[in-house]
Amino acid sequence: MKSVLPILLFFHGAIHLIGFLQAYKIIQIGQGNPEISKLAGILWLTTFLLLLISGIAHLSKADWWYILAFLGILISSIVIVLSWEEAKYGTIANIIILAAVISGYGASAFYKVYKLDVRNGLRQTTSISESILVEDDIEHLPEPVKKYIRNSGAPGKPKLTNFRLEFKGQIRKDEQSEWMPFTTVQYNFLNTSTRLFFMKAVMKKLPVAGYHCFKNGEAFMDIRLFSLFKVQYQSGKEMGISETVTFFNDMCCMAPASLIDKRIKWIESDGNKVKAEFTNNNITIGAWLYFNDNGELVNFISDDRYASGENNTMQRFPWLTPVKEYKDVDGYNLPTYAEAIYSYPQGDFCYGIFRLSHINYNCTEFN
Repeated sequence: MKSVLPILLFFHGAIHLIGFLQAYKIIQIGQGNPEISKLAGILWLTTFLLLLISGIAHLSKADWWYILAFLGILISSIVIVLSWEEAKYGTIANIIILAAVISGYGASAFYKVYKLDVRNGLRQTTSISESILVEDDIEHLPEPVKKYIRNSGAPGKPKLTNFRLEFKGQIRKDEQSEWMPFTTVQYNFLNTSTRLFFMKAVMKKLPVAGYHCFKNGEAFMDIRLFSLFKVQYQSGKEMGISETVTFFNDMCCMAPASLIDKRIKWIESDGNKVKAEFTNNNITIGAWLYFNDNGELVNFISDDRYASGENNTMQRFPWLTPVKEYKDVDGYNLPTYAEAIYSYPQGDFCYGIFRLSHINYNCTEFN
């Protein structure tokens, strides 16, 4: 729909341009057609311009495109009624565009909540003074963690206050469900323990948007069809604990330099695996970090994350995020492929596949 809509806006608008040209006798199509007044011609031209600019705005990803599209189909409906016999089939295009407009409005309103949260987070981190990560900062860490941080390319670069991630991937509810393709942009703010994850997906060929919001131990997940109609919503104590695990997982997998954080307690080290605890806002979660001999993190396993069951019940199961395919991503050596897996009594279930495309550290502006 995203690729087809601009074409529909341009084509439908071009048809309205013909009405203007006929009204001013610039062209003449067919015989015996009723006269179009010059005032009506101006309305046809206005519709053309509104739909044209709306299509350009949509291609440019401007979030106000739907306003011009709505005005365009509103005026279009008027001129179609005035020339009903000749133009009545244009109503079909107007209905399709109206559905897209409603979806666009919902997406814009829903996305603005996320955007406001991100900008608030950015304002809180701009005042933090920048310093460089040096060997003394990692000296107290277990050897596999030190090797991992060095291997990532973080030493000699600024310490982290926040990071922004772009992912593409697939997600599903259970083994019987189809995989839903998605894209996501995520911001994490370390000092305030905030994780803002906005996802755009396609479910049964319909657009779905999801916002996972975690702020200092409290979290909610809001999934909406057309960005308007809630199809799933969860919050509460279990969500707060689960998202604390996810927040720490992001630090481990996507921001190795953040592992100097004083909220992390290194409990045990056994060869290439290390046990850690992360405490924030009176919530303590634990995880095992598994490394290979090359100094790469290969898995993260925690028993403290909840899975959603029937009737929105929440139950803890081991949660794994194996990672691989290390590459240079914007100047850092990071894993670009991850799976999210619950280890159920009946077997492991992979519900998410993530492919990292971009990462930015210490952001100052919303992007």
